[in-house]
Amino acid sequence: MIVVVATDEEYKLAKKRFKNKIIIKTGVGGVNVIRKLRKIPKWIKILNFGYVGSNNIPVGTEVYVGESRLYHPNAIYNEVEYTLDKESTIKCFTSSDFVLNTDLKKPCVFDMELAYICALGFKRVRSIKIVSDNLSLKEYEKSVK
Repeated sequence: MIVVVATDEEYKLAKKRFKNKIIIKTGVGGVNVIRKLRKIPKWIKILNFGYVGSNNIPVGTEVYVGESRLYHPNAIYNEVEYTLDKESTIKCFTSSDFVLNTDLKKPCVFDMELAYICALGFKRVRSIKIVSDNLSLKEYEKSVK
């Protein structure tokens, strides 16, 4: 299994939690994910770990993501949905930007990498996310320090 994180803060946290595992830091966003992971065999187990914003899940809550898809609220498009954990009802919406508001009402989380990891064709992807903020960049910056 490879643990995939995006930031330095996530890497430090993953090193403590997932001892003796390979951890890859991609950098933030889809282009960085593609650049770092495109040559890895698709049969390898991937655990995406890191911080996310949420519309209404309390800060500090750890969630297991059940489904992931891209998030582009200003376009009407039936986006591909990737199932990760059939036991979880939490959806992770992957955006190109930090999400500061949303019309979505059901509890969900927002990141900038997970849907790209899934879209690369990995067959066994899981994701554990820690809510760092409720759609506030200032709250995120305070939370991850």
